[in-house]
Amino acid sequence: MATNEPSVNIGDISGNNTFAIGSQSHAESHHVYHGTGPQRDEATEQLLAAVRELRADLAERVRGTEQTAALDEALAETEAEIATTGQAGPTRRERLRELLSDSQALVTFLASAGALAGLLGM
Repeated sequence: MATNEPSVNIGDISGNNTFAIGSQSHAESHHVYHGTGPQRDEATEQLLAAVRELRADLAERVRGTEQTAALDEALAETEAEIATTGQAGPTRRERLRELLSDSQALVTFLASAGALAGLLGM
């Protein structure tokens, strides 16, 4: 091996480093920032707060039934959808309306259920 051959030494490449090797190489970096999630408007923030409040009330104040379990599941799905997409789609909102309509006694009893119903236009 000749002593005048070019050498390459690559140190620590962990993190967001970009490099290229060779006379015609090209390095390009596209860093994606994964922050707190998608942007939400004020109405969606209010909906998310109401969903979380009703879920807490269901867990603390209401005896579990099939009906409340279905409502809690739909609320959890709504919360997850808002967290991942930044909004609750029309079909998700309609499902919540249906479940709350079926739970009129609950809507009357829990202020959080009434607040969510109001945000859903019921």
